[in-house]
Amino acid sequence: MMDALGFVEVIGFVPAVEAADAISKAANVVLVGKQGIGGGMVTVVCRGDVAAVKTAVDAGAAAAKRVGQIVAVHVIARPNPGITKLIKLKLE
Repeated sequence: MMDALGFVEVIGFVPAVEAADAISKAANVVLVGKQGIGGGMVTVVCRGDVAAVKTAVDAGAAAAKRVGQIVAVHVIARPNPGITKLIKLKLE
């Protein structure tokens, strides 16, 4: 079961890699992947329990900010199962 989804959206590949690295090290979460959304923006997605996702996303955002620009950071607690169709990543 997926308790939460976390998103860190950045501009550029290097900030995305930094965010992904920090996310995967900061808490017990699953790094789902990244989604390029055009204009150089990349969203890094993770899943796990709400507290872990919040911790991981905060760490990812801080790491990305050191090397680039953050567009958005968000955690969705108890996402609707239909969200997988929207973001086109394998979440389960």
